[in-house]
Amino acid sequence: MIPVPIDFALQATAERSDRAPSRWRRPFLRWLDGVEAGWAVPLLLVCFVAIWTLYLAIAYAGGGLHPDTLEAWTLGRNFAWGYYKHPPLMGWIAASWTFVFPLSDWSLQLMAMVNAGLALFCVDLVARQFVTGHKRILVLLLLMLTPAYQFHAQRFNANAVLLAIWPLATWCFLRAFETRKASWAVAVGCTTALAMVGKYYSIFLVASFALSALAHPARRAYFTSASPWISIVTGLAVLSPHIYWLATTGASTFTYAMNHANGDAASSLGEVKNFLLGLAAAMSVSAALWVLIAGTRLKQFRADFVAMSPGLRLLFYVAIGTVALPVVTSLGMGTDLPSLWALQGLFLFVVLIVCGTRYPIERFYTVNVAVITAGVALAAVLVAAPIHAVYRNTHGYEEGRNLYAQAASGLTREWHELTGQPLTAVSGDDALAFAAAFYSPDHPQYARPFEFQYSWGLPRKTTLDRGWAALCFRGQDYCNRWMEWVSGRAGHFILREFTVQARLWGQPGVTRDVIVMMVPPRARSTTPENAAEDFSASGRATD
Repeated sequence: MIPVPIDFALQATAERSDRAPSRWRRPFLRWLDGVEAGWAVPLLLVCFVAIWTLYLAIAYAGGGLHPDTLEAWTLGRNFAWGYYKHPPLMGWIAASWTFVFPLSDWSLQLMAMVNAGLALFCVDLVARQFVTGHKRILVLLLLMLTPAYQFHAQRFNANAVLLAIWPLATWCFLRAFETRKASWAVAVGCTTALAMVGKYYSIFLVASFALSALAHPARRAYFTSASPWISIVTGLAVLSPHIYWLATTGASTFTYAMNHANGDAASSLGEVKNFLLGLAAAMSVSAALWVLIAGTRLKQFRADFVAMSPGLRLLFYVAIGTVALPVVTSLGMGTDLPSLWALQGLFLFVVLIVCGTRYPIERFYTVNVAVITAGVALAAVLVAAPIHAVYRNTHGYEEGRNLYAQAASGLTREWHELTGQPLTAVSGDDALAFAAAFYSPDHPQYARPFEFQYSWGLPRKTTLDRGWAALCFRGQDYCNRWMEWVSGRAGHFILREFTVQARLWGQPGVTRDVIVMMVPPRARSTTPENAAEDFSASGRATD
């Protein structure tokens, strides 16, 4: 706790600064004046998206996209109501984005940060239900100082896609509970269904909505209205295509999800401990700043909690549910519980803390946090990003992502020299196969169905007849052994090896050897779009 004399001095400085601000603060104060005018929050979010997209472009200039992002794009190439490994939302979004924007690193990096910016906009929709003016900005700034909206968001996957969906669904739920209007009830059903096709972990958000409504003093008015039942019917209707897909395909996504439920009591306790510590670490910088802002006014926390408005109390129950329910489930079922799975719910606690204070927060503090946030972003772009890029150019990544484009180019060149035809199907190491599909100018189909992703099934003869290639890095024993296994079925195949080297701004970097297996096409009767369906589960390799 800050000593009282220092706290009083800081409080006096804050009040004096608000009355007679220094010259450098005046532009920030004019910006804060624009919150209710409607332009301050969009300006902040545009700047946030721009500067962190620039960070990604510099930090990963020679790095390639993360395998999770490439996987999302690969899924979205073939529209379906579900996919073997993940619910379909991330694939839909990636496919829709690349329908408009080009296939390039900067494009998907921009997609990831636009998703983060949209998430913060949806958080503001929640915050404005309880506060006005610069407190809305303070909520967003404190969230920008967590890792959720930059580093977590840049890995666009089934977790990151929830960053925007959770606050949007929460906003709709708050409005539906308060107004009990049919339009808001429909919105709750649609957004919760969207959250579920983002990741099944969202069941904890949906359950938290139900439990918070039951715990709230106004529960009778809500449950005797048509609102919750409209939400349920709408949600099931929106989910029905995915439910039908699950029913007709064996519910493989649930099987994949349940692979995370194989722990015992001791491991579950460890998972829960790490889960809670991870969330606390993610919030640590924002929490420390809030302690400095509140100072001795933290003593009012109990009184503020007791006087919490009905809407905030509902939000409090939701926040507790999104943490308590995963913990109980992990302890009861022995499931994995990484804190990364819950980062999209951090906004609930920031909104509660900032909006639950009954005392005014001086704009002095909001300006200070804005300067800190901007300073962190500029330091990341000007200092951390170049250092990261240079380091990774010479030390590489475990998954080899700074060699993806070179490997895809080398495979395409070898294939064209061998066949004179476009490459239509590729598999092998998953990350390399995703990368080859994305970075190769031929954009071949990923030809290894996800149901064989962890069993390494062999390609059918028809797949081999239409032409097929696979690639691995040397040293990936599981992949290299699989190639040997495939060679027994392929008959006529070509095995080649070449070396790829990373380059950053003209400077050579790390090198790795790539092994490619190519089976030239023998027939052209089958379209390449069907290649991804033509794999056999028989003859699985044993790692």
